[in-house]
Amino acid sequence: MKWSTLVLSLLPLVSAAPKKGQQPTFGENVIYTPPDNYTDPRVLYARTAQLKDGTLLATWENYSPEPPMVYFPIYRSKDGGVTWKELSRVEDTANGLGLRYQPFLYVLEKSFAGFPKDTVLLAGSSIPTDLSSTQIDLYASTNKGRSWKFVSHIAGGGEARPNHGLTPVWEPFLMQYKDTIICYYSDQRDNATHSQKMVHQTTTNLRSWGPVVDDVKYPVYWERPGMPTVAKLPNGKYIMTYEYGGSPVLSGYQFPVFFKVVSDPEAFGAAEGAVLRTTDGYVPTGSPYVVWSPVGGANGTIIASAHSSGDVYVNTGLAEPGTPWRRVATPQPNAYTRHLRVLSNDPSKLLIMGAGQLPPSTTNKVSLSVMDISKL
Repeated sequence: MKWSTLVLSLLPLVSAAPKKGQQPTFGENVIYTPPDNYTDPRVLYARTAQLKDGTLLATWENYSPEPPMVYFPIYRSKDGGVTWKELSRVEDTANGLGLRYQPFLYVLEKSFAGFPKDTVLLAGSSIPTDLSSTQIDLYASTNKGRSWKFVSHIAGGGEARPNHGLTPVWEPFLMQYKDTIICYYSDQRDNATHSQKMVHQTTTNLRSWGPVVDDVKYPVYWERPGMPTVAKLPNGKYIMTYEYGGSPVLSGYQFPVFFKVVSDPEAFGAAEGAVLRTTDGYVPTGSPYVVWSPVGGANGTIIASAHSSGDVYVNTGLAEPGTPWRRVATPQPNAYTRHLRVLSNDPSKLLIMGAGQLPPSTTNKVSLSVMDISKL
């Protein structure tokens, strides 16, 4: 299919009024505009979760004036993402430093270690105003996001700056697998050997976490894999996307998107990564995200996003070697670490949410689009 045909297939960007109970599609719906007194970049790094009744929850980095300490806001939509209201705030009750960077929301698919099914988990970084330390912490809500309690410390590190030689931990991603919860994250603590690598830890009780396991690392010190996301495929395998800072695939120090596919999501370390290159030769770069939808044929559709454009990148061949990745336009503008969600109440619909660009940026807003996956 030609690029022009793919673009036209997405129009119009706003659907006709949906029937009652039907998921609407729309483009770039702004749901939060931060006040002018917020600190640059004001908002960033948006994430969502979806409850079994279709309710959507969203959060993001929120750069409100300090003091008081920063927090992760929780907004709720009960109409498929069209309208939103603030529901609660996740505050740093464990450390008193502020929940500052990289929140991630996850809904338990089944009861786990005394936490009931549909408990909402939030992992994010507790970081002081001077950015002198990083701490990935876990919070939980058993009442659909209305209130939150601290559960555990997952990992701690040093100064929260992405510089070679420093030791922060960041960018958590949670996933339930068998009788464990996995937390994938980026880790700079092995700073004598690796500028950064990607790792995971697991838990069977949400309160204590196992040893650090390497998932992606490279022998050249300056090469930095980061920003892991994982999706389960219908053949029982798992795909991980990540950015590969300093990869020789592109000239200069860029962050091309790579991926790995494995049978065991606790064993990404042994797998070889492959660059995501589309049929027109394009290599997306920076802060990727990946999901899978059952729509699109026997294998469904893998959908990836990256910072370098507003497009998504789709693969209907389970990301097996040699299967094509197609580049498809979307109504949602590019953003740093743009978020994807296949809606559980209607898996033919893709939610894309972003919260703007890295600083300096005083115009960031939180917005989302919902589009029809069958038209990708």
